[in-house]
Amino acid sequence: MGKTVGIISLKGGVGKTSAVSALGGAIADFGQKVLLIDGNFSAPNLGLHLNIIDPKITLHHVLDRTANLKDAIYESGNLDVMPSSIFERININPLDLKNRIKTLKRKYDVILLDSSPALNEETLAVMLASDELLVVTTPDYPTLSMTLKAVKVAKQRGTQIEGLILNKVHNKNFELSLKDIEKTAEVPVMAVIPHDVNVLRALSEFSPSTIYNPKSKGSIEYKKLAAVLIGQKYKPFKLNNFLRITPKRQEINREILYKRVFK
Repeated sequence: MGKTVGIISLKGGVGKTSAVSALGGAIADFGQKVLLIDGNFSAPNLGLHLNIIDPKITLHHVLDRTANLKDAIYESGNLDVMPSSIFERININPLDLKNRIKTLKRKYDVILLDSSPALNEETLAVMLASDELLVVTTPDYPTLSMTLKAVKVAKQRGTQIEGLILNKVHNKNFELSLKDIEKTAEVPVMAVIPHDVNVLRALSEFSPSTIYNPKSKGSIEYKKLAAVLIGQKYKPFKLNNFLRITPKRQEINREILYKRVFK
């Protein structure tokens, strides 16, 4: 039986959908069977990230019970994708999401759910359909305020929050520090993804950034996070390991999560 991981953020522009694509590509690279689902029903774009432009059958049709699950799933490289409808107007109840997709956990090792960048029924539906959550944030005050709100709502709903993905990091002194973000949100940072123009290049090629540029710093972070989520280890040789340099905070957090879940 697989598990469902919701990727949420209550603020647009943080790179949430790119994170879903990248993390999905990283998990699939470990030989796992992965399904990406677009739970952003009002403004979906996960399919656009993976060259699924105007699919005939989507999650919308599954939710309004005019299509079967298997007919709304499309292949994109080593990933399966269930997009939502961009152009077609279909009335649905987002809160049906959990019941409609629950049987897919028998077929997939990991299901990643993209969500709406707003506090609405769509985001709530993703929270309720997920076994655990990751919150995407950037190191600035406006985004942190919305991250706090997302964390609060998720805790109220009782869904396990595994951690934060700190995205688009420039490593400048005007950015909030990892320590301050963790202290304020009371949630550990599980991955720090540097700002990288290659993420946009990957998008132009309809490819997850972890597939387009697998050796980038961001891709390595996603691979380490992916490994922890599925109970595996990702330890390519690095000079830092040989010299026993003090590990970064997110590396410690990932190790704690691994031991809590899999040991």
